Amino acid sequence: MSINKEDVTIRRAKIEDMGGILELVKELARFEEAEDQVKTTIEDYEKNFLSGVFDASVAEIDGKIVGMVLYFVCWSTWRGRMMYLDDFVVQENLRQHGVGQMLFDELFIEAKKRGCKLVKWQVLDWNKSALKFYEKNNSIIEKEWWNGKKFI
Repeated sequence: MSINKEDVTIRRAKIEDMGGILELVKELARFEEAEDQVKTTIEDYEKNFLSGVFDASVAEIDGKIVGMVLYFVCWSTWRGRMMYLDDFVVQENLRQHGVGQMLFDELFIEAKKRGCKLVKWQVLDWNKSALKFYEKNNSIIEKEWWNGKKFI
């Protein structure tokens, strides 16, 4: 599939986009072979989007959401205001066509608008195409930090 960048619209997400965003999250989970771990509902997305817990930007082609970045602003004790990129997904058939780069660029524009000094995210060590993308964008991939989490 070939697309022109002029066919892609990048914009801030609206409440009506939450269903499309959730579908992309599920697509990412399938890619990671972890679809059964997605426990959030459309109601969770709508409620938390409306209350400002997270924000997102979407990529659209012909009115259909084909990619998104989902993020929130938080605090770094070392750097100050920062943005955390929680999910970054482009439909599989549209990867390698520039849509992801457009979304990634928009993320940093938004982070600067919000006064953030840093953007952080996680990437799986086996996701070679993602690692290559981040390295191409002069990102620092830290290998010495381990993730911690506890479900409540």
